[in-house]
Amino acid sequence: MNNQGILLVNKSRGSTSFQIVHQLRKLTKIEKIGHAGTLDPFAVGVMVLLVGRDFTRKSDEFLSADKEYRATLHLGVSTDSYDIDGQVTDRSEIVPDLNQVHLAIASFQGKILQVPPMFSAKKIQGKKLCDLARKGIVVERAAVPVEIQIKLIRYEYPELEIEASCSKGTYIRSLAFDIGQLLGCGAHLSSLIRLRSGAFTLEECIPQELLKNPEFDIRPHLRLGSYV
Repeated sequence: MNNQGILLVNKSRGSTSFQIVHQLRKLTKIEKIGHAGTLDPFAVGVMVLLVGRDFTRKSDEFLSADKEYRATLHLGVSTDSYDIDGQVTDRSEIVPDLNQVHLAIASFQGKILQVPPMFSAKKIQGKKLCDLARKGIVVERAAVPVEIQIKLIRYEYPELEIEASCSKGTYIRSLAFDIGQLLGCGAHLSSLIRLRSGAFTLEECIPQELLKNPEFDIRPHLRLGSYV
């Protein structure tokens, strides 16, 4: 049975993308394993793991795929990382009404320019922004063109839940921050689920917990070919 292919994993909360790769290497004894897009530790959902040299060399085509998320924004509290793991930088008692929320979301539909967050792996002059941010250094970042389609799922202050389909390079944390700024109350991302990566959906994924079982055989779950 083939031991190379695409493995779809539902990442657990609190785990890093690197930890999933490490678990898979330990389980399979295969060194050439990569992924098609990282997720922050607090986030869960679709991780596309590329197992074996034939698939890791195709990582670019998977990385360029569009993605879909369900995100919960916590209004009234801003953090330095724009998410729940960051330090609180500001609080507000402003409570936007539903019409204001609709107008704010409409401002970020379609093709927009988005400034990457400081807490990100993006590099400027060879240095990761997150490494600079941890030292308290903030540098100017150029806005990047991205495309987003947003659907409002639920609004019960302080929680605003949305679904977003977006192009490569979109930061949902930055989207949360920008919506909060436009509403005048600030916001951070309190939960994030990746529902889809390219053609792969959450329903197709195996739980990350299975990778901890040394007897688990991934081979029946491997996919071949391109699904981007």
